Amino acid sequence: MKKILAVIAVLAAAVSCGTGAGKSELSKKIDDYQVVKIATPDLSGISENGQEVLRLYRWAADEANRIYWKQMTGSDKFLDAVEDPDEKLYASINYGPWDRFDGKPFIEGYSERPRGAGLYPSDMTEEEFQALEDPAKNSPYTMIVRSEDGSLKAVPYHNYFEENIQKICSYLESAANLTIKPSVREYLLKRIEALRSDEYYESDLAWMDMVDSKMDLIIGPVDTKDDDLMGVKKSYGAFVLLKQLALTEEIDRLTDMIPELQASLPCPEEYKVFTPGEESDIYAYDALYYAGCYNAGIKVIAVNLPSDERVQAEKGTRTVLLHNIIDEKFNRIVFPTGRKLLTNDGAAHLSSDAFFWNTVFREVAHGLGVKETVNGRGSVSEALSDKALFIEKIKGYAVGLYLCCNLLDAHKLSGIVTKEDALATFFASLTRSERFGENSALGKANIALFNYLVAEGAFVRTESGRYVIDYAKEQEGIRKLASLVLTIQATGDIEAASKLETDYGHLSAAFREDLREIRLEGIPADFRFEF
Repeated sequence: MKKILAVIAVLAAAVSCGTGAGKSELSKKIDDYQVVKIATPDLSGISENGQEVLRLYRWAADEANRIYWKQMTGSDKFLDAVEDPDEKLYASINYGPWDRFDGKPFIEGYSERPRGAGLYPSDMTEEEFQALEDPAKNSPYTMIVRSEDGSLKAVPYHNYFEENIQKICSYLESAANLTIKPSVREYLLKRIEALRSDEYYESDLAWMDMVDSKMDLIIGPVDTKDDDLMGVKKSYGAFVLLKQLALTEEIDRLTDMIPELQASLPCPEEYKVFTPGEESDIYAYDALYYAGCYNAGIKVIAVNLPSDERVQAEKGTRTVLLHNIIDEKFNRIVFPTGRKLLTNDGAAHLSSDAFFWNTVFREVAHGLGVKETVNGRGSVSEALSDKALFIEKIKGYAVGLYLCCNLLDAHKLSGIVTKEDALATFFASLTRSERFGENSALGKANIALFNYLVAEGAFVRTESGRYVIDYAKEQEGIRKLASLVLTIQATGDIEAASKLETDYGHLSAAFREDLREIRLEGIPADFRFEF
């Protein structure tokens, strides 16, 4: 399982991608996103009613997709005005005229991507935002727009996107009437109320209570990744999912360990005051459909929800693992990247199982730590402002690997992977993700992680351009970095967060050389899906 499929994928990628000779720069960028067709799942165990529910979920997700286009570009008809085929295709990948790797426009007539995407007026200054007296401006669920007189105002999502939201609610109401699962019906009805009011607490609780359904729908304003200005506005996205029951049973046993994992964090006891809810769970799914922010640019392979601290304290979180996409990422990208950049000793430890479990613990880690600062600076997201997502991404990776290694040392995950597997595969995943660039919180977090570990002596680049891993230094470096970001979050230390970004959050000259070799190998940066 570790390598055979990956080797086949590498050979196929090398044949299909080629060197890109004779292609335009935009065509080469399109080639960075390999076409992956999400296979039609086996629905033999799903009733006709259930299959109709899945269709309704898909239609609802399409409306969330239209909302996201409006959030990014102001119009869900943006592509209609793009005539050049390559520009249209690349815009469909990026959900707009800006390259998500560097924020630069690839369609004539556009300047660099606004830091607030389309969630704020493009000409708005931070000073102007701060002067707005409406407290709704800080809501994750309001668009900031200009009034007729040019002044700013906050418009609730449920008003701004009313037409799309009504369609979503209509589909969800039909699905609620079809389902035979009371928990599913309760979730869908609560989600309808939430979408119409932008109050998601009750809906999130109902989602956490929905434990007996093989199908799932995540939909709504879910992620702050596009708000690089204030770090608060949530983008619309959706997943349509089918649960892998056997794998879920295998991994869900980790939920009993969450209090133990919280207690084991490498930080002072006063930074562990948050108690995760006892109903946290970990589910493995096959992703059937991506929409909105989840489908833009780099495709996520797991999420940890809900983000509401009240729900996390009362119920916990649900770690959603997209198993079919995790496998695709390892076979097509992570394995060939690691094989290219690591010496043979390191490459021998690349493991699809390790990639899966590193992903599990990364998402579990997002539900740990603190949600409120311990010194009265408010929530972590408020205190860290536009650095909050960058630090949270680092926390997920660093704390996740720290926990995974600790459990392997304690033989609590024995028989699954070795610690060397986890550490070597983490290297390959980092180098894969550095390609996302400095313009996104995800890319910058991976760059910072890699540079920090290089500075700690964990990764040593040889004259041949390949890396040797010092596993002991990597594990210790991860512990130190996990401790640092947990402290930054607990104290709301935005100055320390900015220093971490300044010191480590930029691509090195060495990696730029590595990137050239990766591209020559024909290894894609990520996927674009065919459904």
